[in-house]
Amino acid sequence: IGDRATNSNLRYKQGRNLNFNPKEVFLIKNPHEAMLPKINISSNYIFAREDKYFVYQNNYNQFANYYNETFQHGGISLEEMIIPIVTYTSK
Repeated sequence: IGDRATNSNLRYKQGRNLNFNPKEVFLIKNPHEAMLPKINISSNYIFAREDKYFVYQNNYNQFANYYNETFQHGGISLEEMIIPIVTYTSK
């Protein structure tokens, strides 16, 4: 939960006065250190972990039913953080 300027992305939130459970998200307090844009002086970023996503409390059931059992990119799940690399050599 944040102010009106908080973005509506499902996998990450950027804004001021974000209210969240710190055990369920990855928090970036200083966006400049992570090379992310800083909209205002008190901007924070939070990223959803694993297969989780953010929903608004007033539309919880709508979002939860629509996005349940789907893959949403933009967070920090294992699938998004590990890049498979293969090297081929000819015989």
